[in-house]
Amino acid sequence: MIALAMAFGALAPVALAAPAAGVAAALPVAAQTAECANPEFANDTIEIMAPAAPGGGWDTTAREMQRVFQESGVADGVEVYNVEGAGGSVGIAQLANDEKGNDHQLMMMGLVMVGAIATNQSPVTLDDVTPIARLTTEFEVVVVPADSEYQTLDDLMAAFQADPTAISWGGGSAGGTDHILVGLMAQAVGVDPTQVNYVPFSGGGEALAAILGGQVTAGVSGVGEWIDQIEAGELRALAVSGAAASSGTPEAGAAASPTPTIAPTLKEQGVDVELANWRGLMAPPEISDEGRQCLITLVQQMRDSEEWQATLAQYGWQDYFLAGDEYGTFLTEERDRVTTILQELGLVA
Repeated sequence: MIALAMAFGALAPVALAAPAAGVAAALPVAAQTAECANPEFANDTIEIMAPAAPGGGWDTTAREMQRVFQESGVADGVEVYNVEGAGGSVGIAQLANDEKGNDHQLMMMGLVMVGAIATNQSPVTLDDVTPIARLTTEFEVVVVPADSEYQTLDDLMAAFQADPTAISWGGGSAGGTDHILVGLMAQAVGVDPTQVNYVPFSGGGEALAAILGGQVTAGVSGVGEWIDQIEAGELRALAVSGAAASSGTPEAGAAASPTPTIAPTLKEQGVDVELANWRGLMAPPEISDEGRQCLITLVQQMRDSEEWQATLAQYGWQDYFLAGDEYGTFLTEERDRVTTILQELGLVA
């Protein structure tokens, strides 16, 4: 694959603090959800769209949800399917246009989609679909193949500073979390962001194949997407995008997300950047009030299960639950925040 240099504009200094895990979990449950008024709702099949290629974060989260829904007994008939393209812009258009009024349809999404919608100038936006719940947050990881000449982050960043275009970075869609992180890293070490050579992929699985195949120099993704390859020794983790390394997973409502100990943080290695990626769920437009409430209730029951708590620990995800109208307000604020960052990166006008 030919490496495509994605153009960045001049970057103003941007402080991106990672959201604290459990912020929403500390809210009273009654403020987030009410009971589903239809006891038969979960008897019908619920479909979850992962709007990216198999193997990435959205796909993994959707399929883990499917498993937990069924193993916890919250819902038996849950199916997952993929709709690839443009950082989720293709998927959200299908959700809005083809699934209108479908009370049993969900779509996985997250910070990546917020950026992709703006970058791609998508005619369908988050305003055109129905917010259900925010689920998780996790830090990003910077990796190289195990046989890479770059043993440390210092090695990689020294080469990046010496010849920025010679270092290609593989990650998710243009304008998404991975792309933003590389741009901020460039700014932090004095590299002209217009020189960043960023290669976007449809999902973490495609990016992983490119990294292992030597098509790109380094990769950026959520920790949970590549943790198996890191632990197996196929990838070398050079840095994570948290604030300070710690171990363990906090209880719901804890004040801060722990940073995985697979590598030192960017900040600990002199690159003053911190960033976290969140994921959540949307439903089609024009669903019934009852259907919306039942979806929120089922998702919260899934989130509260022991099986889901074990899944969070397995993938290094942090609980970041927020539902319904409060989630809708968060999305509006996040859209404005991300648009400002992308403007400073030169990715949107």
